[in-house]
Amino acid sequence: MKILKRQYIILAMLLFAIFFPLLTQNEYLVHVMTLSFIWMIGVYGLNLLAGYTGYLSLAHAGFFAIGAYSLGLLTVKTQMNFWAAFVLALVITSVIGFLVGLIALRTKEHFFAIYTLCVGYIIYLVIDKWDSLTEGVRGLIGIPAPGNIGPISFQTPLSQYYLVLSILLLSVLVMYRIIHSLTGRTYIAIRNSEELAQTIGISTIKNKLAAFVLSTFFAGLSGALYASFIRFIGPDIGHTVITFDLLTYLLVGGIGTLSGPIVGTVLVVWISQQLQFLQDYRMLIFGPVLTLLVIFYPRGIVGAIASWNNKRAGRTKQLALKDTQKDDRFASSEIAPENQVKEG
Repeated sequence: MKILKRQYIILAMLLFAIFFPLLTQNEYLVHVMTLSFIWMIGVYGLNLLAGYTGYLSLAHAGFFAIGAYSLGLLTVKTQMNFWAAFVLALVITSVIGFLVGLIALRTKEHFFAIYTLCVGYIIYLVIDKWDSLTEGVRGLIGIPAPGNIGPISFQTPLSQYYLVLSILLLSVLVMYRIIHSLTGRTYIAIRNSEELAQTIGISTIKNKLAAFVLSTFFAGLSGALYASFIRFIGPDIGHTVITFDLLTYLLVGGIGTLSGPIVGTVLVVWISQQLQFLQDYRMLIFGPVLTLLVIFYPRGIVGAIASWNNKRAGRTKQLALKDTQKDDRFASSEIAPENQVKEG
């Protein structure tokens, strides 16, 4: 029954995403939803590393920017075919992630977070100061929209919406397969106790590096989609503020949960849209809320709902067990027919 209910919720969310552009004629709302899908992909990459492996990378915005600028530079300055540049941008991001991970993963806990924070800021400075390559603060303009695939064109906002949605669904499916595989259980074992994982023969270095590279891959994928959708990028997309925005989406939705990135991103992005008149004071609003959420519900909204369901199921089982025990006591208190005293 619980599995069927979950399937209905997933189906309802999928149908809503598919028919959303048809439910509203407001192109701005479609634009915001498309951006939400792009951010979700990046948050899934962060969730794989921080939520399931236990390593918080604060360089995520840097890899997001690498994916975006790789696509932009390859298409604008070398006039490369869009989809070839798109694939190459993912390769470049993953290779740089591999090289960074080789050094970063020699550290642990807060040292790892500080090291990746420094790496992310260095990436931001390179983009900002290397004017001859990245155009610096002027930004990179003229990035083309996704190229046609056969007769299918992606020149309109609606077609781009469905393209990003398709890539998001594929990313969620891949993430689901990873998490529910032996590899995913290995990541969870490392998160729970790296020393214990080593004692049972798990190669923690290799698995952590694989998780780190996968995380940067999804960040690069998100960045490349962002560049092709906005078609203008500047150094700000690699700033640490973007990393903390992605982390906020993850913490609100539920770190270490499969649906947390979707819930958190949609909720925070749409609330931010409604509070645009308070943009300068946004952190004064989200800061205390996020602090309270981390204190009382460390696994976010999705984790809190799961905990409530588990507690309710536990209480139901306890009540059923008590009723069974009462019935057993009542049955044992009756005199068995063969032990009854016969009259006469």
